Amino acid sequence: MKNSSSWTIDSWKNFPALQQPEWPDLSDLEKVVKELSSCPPMVFAGEIRLLENQLEKACNRQAFLLQAGDCAESFLDFSADSIRDKLKVILQMAVILTYGSGVPVVKVGRIAGQFAKPRSSDTEIVDGVPIPSFRGHMVNDETPTAEARRPNPQRLITAYNQSTSTLNLLRAFTKGGFADLSRVHSWNREFVSSSSAGQHYEKIAMDIERALSFMKACGIDLYNEPTIKEVDFFTSHEALILEYEQALTRIDSITEDPYGCSAHMLWVGDRTRQLNGAHLEYVSGIKNPIGVKVGNSVEPDELIQVIDKLNPENKAGRITLITRFGRDKIQHKLPPLIETVEKNGFNVLWICDPMHGNTYVTENNIKTRDFSDVMDELKSFFEIHKKFGTWPGGIHIELTGDGVTECVGGETETSEENLELRYTTMCDPRLNARQAIDMAFRVADMLTANKNRA
Repeated sequence: MKNSSSWTIDSWKNFPALQQPEWPDLSDLEKVVKELSSCPPMVFAGEIRLLENQLEKACNRQAFLLQAGDCAESFLDFSADSIRDKLKVILQMAVILTYGSGVPVVKVGRIAGQFAKPRSSDTEIVDGVPIPSFRGHMVNDETPTAEARRPNPQRLITAYNQSTSTLNLLRAFTKGGFADLSRVHSWNREFVSSSSAGQHYEKIAMDIERALSFMKACGIDLYNEPTIKEVDFFTSHEALILEYEQALTRIDSITEDPYGCSAHMLWVGDRTRQLNGAHLEYVSGIKNPIGVKVGNSVEPDELIQVIDKLNPENKAGRITLITRFGRDKIQHKLPPLIETVEKNGFNVLWICDPMHGNTYVTENNIKTRDFSDVMDELKSFFEIHKKFGTWPGGIHIELTGDGVTECVGGETETSEENLELRYTTMCDPRLNARQAIDMAFRVADMLTANKNRA
């Protein structure tokens, strides 16, 4: 199935659009879309092409993708400190993963736009009364009342403004010295010194230390060298609310191609990747790198059609397949998909989301994830790709820079009994900072082993 030449910025409206809010006032929505359409783009075509070039290298085993951030961003949790702390964890993970893989790590945040979430049901029952489900702050409020859950188009404007401010701060941090390699390494040394598994991680930390000392001995000024002090950092979110994405689509003045300018990378979720659906239609026409969530319902033939629709030119760097099966199903589901994609010669980047397939509810009705389950799926992901000779090209993680207690196990040894101590997520449970760094060291071990066996 080739991409249709009839694509336009609003051709998605000719297709079934799932997971969309039931806006109570369409005239108000139209005004908001018109206002957003006249706003400056949040990202630029040149930046998007830079990301695509880096993802192309990842497709060719010359880079590794780290995509990480909040499950759902909040209008209430918006401060320089929270943005800085999330970025800090991602930078720490990236340095560790660079060591393990031996290649550059492409850093993409689930940030500056991840304000909407798909739901398994349009309604939930509160005190015996059905009310609309919470769909993220871009749409409605989490307060469990009918009025708070009423979709409000003005929230799209708030999402745009907060995303713009977040992106401005991220640019300042990543280009203004905060991302300095020596500084990030010192943070990781602090983690190692206080980690229960510090002795295991000490070797990696010392190897990075020696590499920095070697560069300094060679005359590289670690304090003023731009490649040491600055990093490229990109944004991404699920392209869920299509009016919002349409309003922020722009035509590049150089190439005259359409770009989704709400983020550098957009992805289509597991609930909205229907071949005849509006979401796939929209992203098929923009030139951004596109992620596709690949869950247990995907069959090999269907995946081939999705890839062909989104990337008829088979361009490396265009498509990232984000697998999310769960520890018990990945061994059964992933191999036939890899086999079929390889047989058809498609250029795709395979990355693993080990979070969503490993969610469960405790006896106290709290949604959580077990760190050991998450790591088991990642281990299987690497083993399967090793078997096929394909590149396990990245990880997709939900995390926060805060010391939350939302996922069980890992470095902080959070248990089901103390989940409620600091459970603050807007939707799904996230790794806290120490669990995320713990994961990075463990994945670095997997990458090193993969490299040594190659």
